[in-house]
Amino acid sequence: MKKIFILTGETSGDKLAASVVTRLKEINIDIEYLSVGGSFLNSIGVKSIFNLKEITYIGFTSVILNIFKIRKKINYTVEEIIKFNPDILFSIDSPDFTLRVAEKVKKINPKVKIIHYVAPQVWIWRENRLKKFKMFVDHMLLLFKFEKKYFDKENITNTFVGHPLLENNTISKIDVSKFINKEKKIISIFPGSRNSELNVLLPILIDFVKKMNQKSDNFEFYFHATHDNKSNCINILNKENLSNAQVISDEKIKHNILAHSLFAVAKSGTISLEISNLNIPSIIIYKINFLNYLIMKSLVKVKFANIINIINNSEVIPELLQNECNSKEIYNTVMYFLKHPDLMKKQIDICKKTLNEIKSESSSANEAAIILSKYIS
Repeated sequence: MKKIFILTGETSGDKLAASVVTRLKEINIDIEYLSVGGSFLNSIGVKSIFNLKEITYIGFTSVILNIFKIRKKINYTVEEIIKFNPDILFSIDSPDFTLRVAEKVKKINPKVKIIHYVAPQVWIWRENRLKKFKMFVDHMLLLFKFEKKYFDKENITNTFVGHPLLENNTISKIDVSKFINKEKKIISIFPGSRNSELNVLLPILIDFVKKMNQKSDNFEFYFHATHDNKSNCINILNKENLSNAQVISDEKIKHNILAHSLFAVAKSGTISLEISNLNIPSIIIYKINFLNYLIMKSLVKVKFANIINIINNSEVIPELLQNECNSKEIYNTVMYFLKHPDLMKKQIDICKKTLNEIKSESSSANEAAIILSKYIS
């Protein structure tokens, strides 16, 4: 029986991997799987060698503070992969963890094919990494067409598979009437998937909600959480006694609630693509400690954090980062948009045009599964 080891580093990668494996099981059922994964892979019967929470560190200083733990996890993961002896190591995103593991595995067993899904953003920073990837990555799966030129330049085999968040614009038939107060307008809030992000952003976002409530009682706020951080979000929100704010974690319900939203406030990340794909106007927020910010600022070579802004070289979606990421600025920006529907429409129109240019013609999971299937056979 052929074997695939699936290597993820955080919740978003776990979710992407589960979609690919689900499709791969339809193509080829005669495959044995093992992983470093979370609840999504677990839900389709793929066992993980340890809990994904143990490696979801954020920021440079967090990595430095946990460097010995991370190194130990990397070495343990490599050992378990070598024991499993897979035909393919399928790594997804989180390159500072997954690709370090992949490089070590390739040195020990060159026969293992390394296929990486979600190419590292060399167009933002550290383009010199490409020469290193060339030594051990057999196939790079790209989410965006414009990335191809970077990998072609180093003769790294690559395929544009498209971004999974841009594929499904249909709304599930789940009845969300019991969740939605039809007399109020919905604002969706995405505070991040990691506890380190929640600790920084949730207090700011809760204060934003309070400011909105002082202005009007016409809004309902939905905090979109992952299964892993739902309880943490609920515990923090419960202390505030906000009657018009609640936490949701079910993926289908979250998608439906977002589709019914008037506006969204989101932590910088790929969730912005899903928001834009549903034609919901939004703003982007993010805040990290000052040392991390200085390090990151010295390394990045783009002006914006959001992919749509980067592609357009313009702040189509407002970005409130660092000092601007505070409840007052968020409140002022959201209220300004709500008072100017023409600005919301303009943002939606530009985002729609941009997304149409970067969508794939097929399913990202399907394209990735086809490539894996070719290597496995």
